Amino acid sequence: MRMKRIEATIQHDKTGAVSDAIKDMVGGFTILEGNGRGSGDRQTIRAGRGTGTFVAEFNKVATISTIVDDSKVEAVINAISVSTVDDVRNIASKKRGSEAL
Repeated sequence: MRMKRIEATIQHDKTGAVSDAIKDMVGGFTILEGNGRGSGDRQTIRAGRGTGTFVAEFNKVATISTIVDDSKVEAVINAISVSTVDDVRNIASKKRGSEAL
């Protein structure tokens, strides 16, 4: 029997949707919450009794990890993939596609 480990780092607010999508397909999974930094927009936080704001240095993310039989890999990956990204554009660098990541 061959198995694969699947790890997916997702936005923190997508944890419930991904958990619901894979809970009946896998024997179990682990969710680790943390901070990440990528090219995505970061949260604006109010400070100083609400009079000032600053941009958070990191985004809240979650990493979901599970081990599945080879026969279930594609189904689990498809369930985790909440949406398809057809194109990406980094506005600052003017790069598109994989170069923008």
